[in-house]
Parts: sequence; C-alpha cells; structure tokens
Amino acid sequence: MFKKILIANRGEIACRIIKTARKMGIKTVAVYSDADKDAMHVAMADEAVNIGPPAAAESYLVIEKIIDACKKTGAEAVHPGYGFLSEREAFAHALKAAGITFIGPNAHAIAAMGDKIESKKAAAAAGVSTVPGYLGEIADAAHARAIAEEIGYPVMLKASAGGGGKGMRIAWNAEEVQEGFDRSKSEAASSFGDDRMFVEKFIVNPRHIEIQVLGDKHGNVIHLGERECSVQRRNQKVVEEAPSPLLDEATRAKMGAQAVALAKAVNYDTAGTVEFVAGQDKSFYFLEMNTRLQVEHPVTEMITGLDLVEEMIRVAYGEKLRYQQSDIKLTGWAVESRIYAEDPTRNFLPSIGRLTRYRPPAEGQFGVVTVRNDTGVEEGGQISMFYDPMIAKLVTHAPTRIEAIESQARALDGFAIDGIRHNIPFLATLMAHPRWKEARLSTGFIAEEFPEGFSVPMPSGEQAQRLAAIAAGIDHTLNARKRGISGQMPTTKPVAFEAERIVVLGQHGAAQSFAVSVEDGPGETVIRFGETRVVLVTHWLPGDLVWNGTVAGQDMAVQVSAIPNGVRLSQGGAAADIRVYTPREAAFAALMLEKKGADTSKVLLCPMPGLVKSIAVVVGQEVKAGETLAVVEAMKMENVLRAERDVTVKMLKAKAGDSLAVDAVIMEFA
Repeated sequence: MFKKILIANRGEIACRIIKTARKMGIKTVAVYSDADKDAMHVAMADEAVNIGPPAAAESYLVIEKIIDACKKTGAEAVHPGYGFLSEREAFAHALKAAGITFIGPNAHAIAAMGDKIESKKAAAAAGVSTVPGYLGEIADAAHARAIAEEIGYPVMLKASAGGGGKGMRIAWNAEEVQEGFDRSKSEAASSFGDDRMFVEKFIVNPRHIEIQVLGDKHGNVIHLGERECSVQRRNQKVVEEAPSPLLDEATRAKMGAQAVALAKAVNYDTAGTVEFVAGQDKSFYFLEMNTRLQVEHPVTEMITGLDLVEEMIRVAYGEKLRYQQSDIKLTGWAVESRIYAEDPTRNFLPSIGRLTRYRPPAEGQFGVVTVRNDTGVEEGGQISMFYDPMIAKLVTHAPTRIEAIESQARALDGFAIDGIRHNIPFLATLMAHPRWKEARLSTGFIAEEFPEGFSVPMPSGEQAQRLAAIAAGIDHTLNARKRGISGQMPTTKPVAFEAERIVVLGQHGAAQSFAVSVEDGPGETVIRFGETRVVLVTHWLPGDLVWNGTVAGQDMAVQVSAIPNGVRLSQGGAAADIRVYTPREAAFAALMLEKKGADTSKVLLCPMPGLVKSIAVVVGQEVKAGETLAVVEAMKMENVLRAERDVTVKMLKAKAGDSLAVDAVIMEFA
C-alpha cells in the first residue's frame, strides 16, 4: 500500500481524505494557498506545502506546483478530492509522466466522461437514453439561440467543463439565452479555464437522481445504488438523500445497469457518478458523468457501509474490488444537508468572515440514529472570499426516511454558528416542509416553494409557547445566578422576587406576549401559562450556545444567542428575539419607540463581499427597472445586480476590479 499520499484540495474534502488515509496507516501531505495557511486540513496532515497566492488559478489549479510538492515530500500518489483538478485530463497525464499515481480515473475515462459534450456522445453510442440537445460545441450566443429555437424552450445552457452549478443557466426565451450564455461562458472561463458551452432541452418538473459506480483496474465495475439530489438552488444541490423515494427495485436495477455499462465502455477504474434527469413517471435520461468523488458521497457510505475514499485508494494501488454487485445491500436511509456561509434572507448571497462560534452537534450513534459531520473548519477559522462557501455537510442515518429527516432536523437545531451568516435556518425549514417530508420533489422545489425568497419566520402556535417557556427558564436561571454573586449588600429581610413574568416575542406590531409564572421543581423548572403547566428539564448553563432538554416531555434543541435584555432563540427554521419582563417592566417596554432603518432607496449596495467584474452604466444614464447595473463575483459565482425601479445614475462609487465589503456603496441615484 502507498506510504504517503498528497491531497490536491482544501476544506472539508481534504480533511475527509486525511481521516481515511490515517485509518489506513498512510501518511498525508496537504497543499495550501496563502489564504489557507491556518486551515484545518493543513493542521491535520503530516506535512504541508505552500503552493502560492489565494486565487485558485495561481495555486490549487497549477499542475506544476502540485507535482513539485509531491517531489519535495516523496508522495507516491495524489487524491484530488472534488473540484479544482479532479476532472482535468492534463493533470492525470502529468502525474503519470512524473511517476506519481492518480487516485482517480484513467485519463481516457476523464476525456470521454469528464467533458459533458463528449460524454453525451459516448452515452448515445453506448445505448444510454440521453436528453434531446445539441452535442457539439456552441460557437456564440447567436448559435445558441438558433439551437434553442430548434429544440424548443426551455433549454439548459451548460459549460462543458462545468460542475457545482457553475456555468449553468436555464433560458426560457431568446433574451435569456443571450445573457445566460455570456454569463455562463464567463463563469466557466474563470472557474474551470474552459469556456466551451453546449445546449440541451430542459426537462420540466424533473428529478435529479445519480448512481454511484465503483470500478477497478481489472475490468470490474459495480454500482452502489442511487442518491436523490432534486432539492437544488441555482442548479446547486442543497439537500441529498439515499436511496431515492421515487425509485422502485426494478427502476434502480435498470438505472444501475446503464451506469455500469457506461462505466465499462470507458474502462472506468475508480469511484464515479452517473447522473440522470428523471421524470415523475420514473423515466430517466443520462445527464453527465462526474469522474470523481461527489460532494454527497457520505449518504451512499451510510447506507452501504463502504468507505469510498478507501476503495479509491485501494483500486489506485492496483487491488481488485473487494465486493461484487450481490454484496451491496442498501440499509436504512441517509439525509445530507450542505451548510453554507451564505445569507438565505438576502437571496443566499455569500458571507465571509471569522467563525467566532462553531459548535456542531455531537457525532456518533444515538440509538438507531447516526450523526456525521464532515467539515473543514473550526472555531476561530476564516471563511474566505476565494473559495466555495461550504462550511460542513451534516449527515444523519436512520432505519426510515422520516426518522432520518427528524434526526436531521434536530441536529440542525443543535448546530451553533456565529460570526458569519449561514443557511441553517433555511435547511431547518426545509426539513419541516410537508412537500419534502412527502417526497413530492423536483429540481424546481425551492423556486416553487420559496418564490419570494426566504425570510426567517416568527414562531407561532405551540412552537411559540414552547420557546416562550424556554426563554422564561433561561431568564430564571440567569436571575438565580445573579443572586449568588458575592459581595452584595446585605438586607434586613429577604427580598421578595416576583414569580410572574411577561414573555415578549418580537417587537412592536409583530410582538406576541405570554403571561407566565416560574417556579423550581425537583430537577426541573415549571412554567405556568394560566392553567397550563409546562415542565422544562435541562442542563443548560449561562453561555451555552444550544439549549438541550425536554419541554413538556418533548426532546428539543434550540440555538441561543444573547441580545440586549433578552435572548434570540432559533428552532425548526423559526427564530425570535425574546425578552422576559416583570409586569412593570413590560408596561414601560411597550412605550419604547421603534428604531427605523436607513433609507437605501437611492443607492446600490454591494450585497456580499466580492470583486466588481463590471459596471454596466455611466453617470447620468437613465436606467429602467430590471436592467443590469453591475456584476459582482464572489466565491466563484457571478451575481448580476439589477435596478429595482426606474432610476438615473448620479454618481459611481466603485469601478471594475474593486474589492468591496458587504453593503459598500457601488453607485448613487438621483
């Protein structure tokens, strides 16, 4: 077996590979850019080599620097993870020429399958059903429009070398083809160094289902079942599960057989994924093949018991597959949520900064439930603007789909992150969504269910009452602690403290209030809402970021953050600022004036920290609502900023090439 391997990647996937290598007794070498010198994967590896500036094009994407790091450290093999150089044919060739083993597919398979245009041709030749489209390279936007007219709208514009939702746009008319083609081509060039595009028919109301395949260098290929990845936003997966609730055994076998046949046709010899677009009637068409380890591979590992990274390392070394198709049994259900540094309330714009708090839920087996958290960050770490905004992948496994979803929901509630914006409230809302629970899915699920975007809802009904009870319990604990502070002035007689409290959720017109009384019981706190008695049992201490315990016998995890004169509690996707008053305090609080936000109607603010790619207007120009004002790039995605109403440009405060902070003024309007 290899004695030392180099991981040509960063973040959670680098850490994931290091864990398996360590388990196998293999030493590891990390590579890192200047921006990642203090990153978690650097600390975890046995050795680390700096490979240059923060920009990926000057560090992680430079083949010569990776090979040089191998030679310096004596690494015998390279695992590329996903993204970066993982599907670059030239990388596989360069490693082979240098006598270094690539822990990935052979160069021929990358060429045949890694290129989306060539892979569709290969799939068609192998008899795999494919989506109607134009399999050649698109010359320009006019060519794309002509093809779209022939195929019929809607169409999908895709970068041939794309992945992760980048370089992809859906176009519903000729105008959207023009703009989408230009944007996708630009994204593809900056993210992959390859701006070739193709066009295919977009299947309405589709599901995204993929088959995990595993091959060796002796001609053996098996499949490990499917993953459902239909819950997507901007073509990027948000939640994945395995198996798919759509498929039956017959369809699974049919899909698996096609995936294996395609892999064998190109002598595929490692872990890879054959992606299909599926209709609600279980019809399916080949979409593409990813010749690498997928982001969502943990859900397959959870239901099969295999370690895919270990299998990749073994077959790269030349070992035969240790399993036959008949050995693969799918057990239970797994759900994965991708936790991103992004603000779901601002159209999911990226968020960067320092993780002042990072407290994931406990990992391990809890009864029939298993919780796993794959991450590449730790408390105090920095989320950089240069790379993908993923913080972690939270995975739960249980005997049934509903149990896996419920355990995922509770794990999300117990995941505390501060310092940057994140999408946990959105993920928690998804877990409780009836359509998700009923598995009525399609790739349009998020757009259809959240057409106006996402805003964190206020708790209501029973949830509001339970959070009010927890807030009253927290306030009671804090008050008891204050009374125990030493050095207080003595009193001639004990102070009579009021048991009655007014719990206020929200402020002013949106406020809900509850009159409660609080008393201590044996190992519990009793909150009374009139005649209703709610018992809290918890070990929560002041400063804890998560309240874990039971409320009226129901197990709950609630995120807790301090605010002036109160706490902010978040649970199940809902959140509220909650203040606990005495009746007298509540009367005064109700008289407080509401602070109004600043008027931003006459300025364009940068919605995320990023790089200004272009300014589309000049001073004095009259702009109609919907027209492009500027393009800002952040975390490898280009974001078009449009006019929300008819305006006249008064002053430009930024230019192309400027790096801006969130809410920096880009331009002013008259």
